[in-house]
Amino acid sequence: MPSRQDPIDREALVRRHNVEQDSLDPRSPVSVGNGEFCFTMDLSGLQSLPSLYPVAARGELTPGTLLGTQAQWGWHSMPVQEEYTLAGSTVLYDSPRGPVPYVDMVGAIVDGREAGSSPAETWLRANPHRLDLGRLGFVLPDRASPALTENDITDAHQVLDLWTGTATSIFTLQGRPVNVTTACHPQRDELGFRVLSPALADGLAVSLAFPYGSEAWHDAADWSRPQAHSTTLTAAPAPDGGGRCWLVTRTLDGSGYQVAVTGDGLHVEPAGQHGVLISAADGRDTLDFSVHFISTGQGDCLPRGNGGIGSGPAAEPQQPGSGRGGAAPPTGPAAPAAGSAVIAASRSGWPGFWKSGGAVDLSLTADPRAAEIERRVILSQYLTAINCSGSLPPQETGLVCNSWRGRFHLEMHWWHAAHFALWNRTSLLLPALRWYASVLEPARQTAKAQGFDGVRWPKQVGPDGRESPSPIGTFLIWQQPHPIHLAELAYRAEPSREVLEEFAEVVFESAEFMAAFAHPTERGFELGPPLVPAQESYESIRGRASNPTFELAYWQWALRTASTWRERLGLPPRDTWLAVADGMVPPKVLDGTYAAIDVEPYTIRTDHPSMLCALGVLPQTDIIDPDIMRATLASVRMDWDWDSTWGWDYPVMAMAAARLDDPETAVDALLMDAAKNLVLPNGHNRQTASLPLYLPGNGGLLAAVALMAAGWEGGPQRDAPGFPAGWTVAWEGLVPAP
Repeated sequence: MPSRQDPIDREALVRRHNVEQDSLDPRSPVSVGNGEFCFTMDLSGLQSLPSLYPVAARGELTPGTLLGTQAQWGWHSMPVQEEYTLAGSTVLYDSPRGPVPYVDMVGAIVDGREAGSSPAETWLRANPHRLDLGRLGFVLPDRASPALTENDITDAHQVLDLWTGTATSIFTLQGRPVNVTTACHPQRDELGFRVLSPALADGLAVSLAFPYGSEAWHDAADWSRPQAHSTTLTAAPAPDGGGRCWLVTRTLDGSGYQVAVTGDGLHVEPAGQHGVLISAADGRDTLDFSVHFISTGQGDCLPRGNGGIGSGPAAEPQQPGSGRGGAAPPTGPAAPAAGSAVIAASRSGWPGFWKSGGAVDLSLTADPRAAEIERRVILSQYLTAINCSGSLPPQETGLVCNSWRGRFHLEMHWWHAAHFALWNRTSLLLPALRWYASVLEPARQTAKAQGFDGVRWPKQVGPDGRESPSPIGTFLIWQQPHPIHLAELAYRAEPSREVLEEFAEVVFESAEFMAAFAHPTERGFELGPPLVPAQESYESIRGRASNPTFELAYWQWALRTASTWRERLGLPPRDTWLAVADGMVPPKVLDGTYAAIDVEPYTIRTDHPSMLCALGVLPQTDIIDPDIMRATLASVRMDWDWDSTWGWDYPVMAMAAARLDDPETAVDALLMDAAKNLVLPNGHNRQTASLPLYLPGNGGLLAAVALMAAGWEGGPQRDAPGFPAGWTVAWEGLVPAP
């Protein structure tokens, strides 16, 4: 129940956290998007200043930019002379069941950088990689360099209106006023722009430029290889509603996509080998146009998926050259211009998102910490909606810029997406959860090669689900229960036989592997070796690491949950699952606290304090003692190496504290003053210069706040049990956690 009877004024709640900027913050650009597609802009409302929003280089690579244009469907692979396979990186490791093959690396990961990798490993880790689909920026007439400089723009004021998903950028460009409205269509990968300025009549134009794909760890665009790809511009049939349309066809080796530029009063012409120039015709002072990115499904580019905030019939795959995606013409005496039509769609579509699902209002709480938590919550809902709600599990930097070449990490999927179910927006979780069924066969082959039943989920992958060589990723096991957990959250939010039947195979096959992986001993069922726990500090001892605290509890809870799914479907029980769950060994306890693993060095106090996940992310299980976990939380807070942590570690502490009935510590954890817990003005959780945003931190925050507000099964019977006494927490529409 909410803590007050009146409905929350959701528009007021959201709009008081609009992002407003009057000066250039190189860390904090804003984005518009729909979950399948995202466009990140600078103060000009376009991407006119890419070098001023840097993503720092890793190693000898050139720096990238935060100003990306990316889609879930946009992928590319570098051509090679021979077919690379994982065989050259496969190593036999001793296990309690005998030698087991693991995809390791000839090279190594040193301080986050790859060293000594073979050509095959380098290619397999970097391909397929996510593409930067194009860069839109203002260009001045008669200037040799197309990019603007910081000195060109003065008197800037930019507002991202979260309620409508639109950005308004007002500035002076070399003494001339410019007003730009930017939006993304909720259901199509189409950007709408409306530019008002007298400078347009004097030659101010918009450049749309296209890079090649990049194998760099952090950069999705390579501008140095113009000969490796092709760009052609042709006229196209006018879309419904009038206007003119130009079609750009892009070919990068086997991959391909198209870009439709639509509008009235435009002049569109080629600009160099890989660009077009969009300008106002007939001396007009207005540019009103749309730019629609369309997958042709060629090569590594995928058909457009149906995830995101605008999922539904209108989000069906789009036809090349359609310009407006086949939308019905607007009613009325005259159709709006192409850009204004997209802006109008955003303004009418986004309020539906904010009115759906859950809401938390902390405005009546006097504690000054409440306002900052509320700001982070609102911005995190927006950012995860446009970056994490698509048809694939997201990369850790979403659709803003590349990290790990745009490949996604399945151990992070829970952190990106679990909150959608807890905030009662399950439709935003389901598209990516459905992806698991598409890679069942490679996951089944991995398990079979290691002598196990079921499916073993990989760690660092592209859409095809093929594992990447790694001394860490292939040894992780904590992603294995995630599909069970996510499916259970989806069912709890929207209980139906349809949900059970759709995800039963993924749940059951995940459980089959888990039951087979746990091996029986005199003490009970144990995990590993080899393995690397969620706390990756144990990479160097992966051949002997065993029984991590979090994973032991996760195995027990997930196997019992999978068993419950069989009951709900009227299927006979799987006795092996229940035997393993009931027989899991208890985790190692040292000096009254839980160790990370049960072999020396037991606990290294860097990276994730993942022991806390065992009662926080997870509900109470048989093998976890709340008093020992309470002591473990206190020990972690005392002297952990916070510089080595990651953004989701702070929500972990908050969830553990909440379940341990320590709400004051829960709030302190969410707002802990630590470098990796920094939340920028745009809402992004910054980690480092080379990892300038980290969406698992945002998703983790939302999961924690939902648990703290709505409570959990078997928790205290009071309102908002995870918040301190004296706080006024108004909430509605949330789903209690397990």
